[in-house]
Amino acid sequence: MSKYKLFLLRHGEGAWNKENRFCSWVDQKLSENGVTEARDCGRLLKEQGYKFDIVFTSILSRSIQTAWLVLEAMGLEWIPVVKSWRLNERHYGSLIGLNRAEMALQHGEEKVKLWRRSYDITPPPIDESHPYYHEIYSDRRYNTCDVAKDKLPRAESLKEVLDRLLPYWDNIVVPEIRKGHTVLISAHGNSCRALLKHLEGISDEDIANVTLPTGVPVLLELDENLRPVKPRQLLGDQAKIQAAIKKVEDQGKSKHM
Repeated sequence: MSKYKLFLLRHGEGAWNKENRFCSWVDQKLSENGVTEARDCGRLLKEQGYKFDIVFTSILSRSIQTAWLVLEAMGLEWIPVVKSWRLNERHYGSLIGLNRAEMALQHGEEKVKLWRRSYDITPPPIDESHPYYHEIYSDRRYNTCDVAKDKLPRAESLKEVLDRLLPYWDNIVVPEIRKGHTVLISAHGNSCRALLKHLEGISDEDIANVTLPTGVPVLLELDENLRPVKPRQLLGDQAKIQAAIKKVEDQGKSKHM
């Protein structure tokens, strides 16, 4: 029997989603379309009668901005929003800033799919010569983390995302759920996929085929042991959701000129 409701949300489209680039830990605001997605998401949730008690976000602007817009559309601006780097997008290392389709042309679609979607393959790490290294690691937000800046990742597999996310889930998020609070996690494609893998017991192989489009809320109904009692629900117009999933999956395909 369903005891708790948990909502996961991949932020609305960001500027680099639009450009099909690996954004990762580079801070980006939402695109105009992303703002619309977030507002539409909030309106949908309000129309369906859902209410949240607390929201968790990463410390990246696109995740926080999405949460704000959703709450504004729901008339819930007053509820707590709690931020942690542990909900950040996966750290794509030296791939940050690169265009996925160009990389597929260069390295092959299979290699890019492995880098993007596999569970335990870590891309090459970022180093000081990378054009975005200093922008990330000199950012003041990373002084607020619960680990020293030099211990923060330089690249991550999805498995490593789950490893850094789980202590936060267990110690901070789960107690809120157990209080009977309805929780929204407004985060990123890979932090949400990692959490889905954990909650739904998805295999290392099958997680590669789990795709979350931007701005589409995912409802999980959980039992007292926080195990799903039914399949996850992607809320909204199902035809539009399937088209959005295909668009995300096609990002890693080469565009032959």
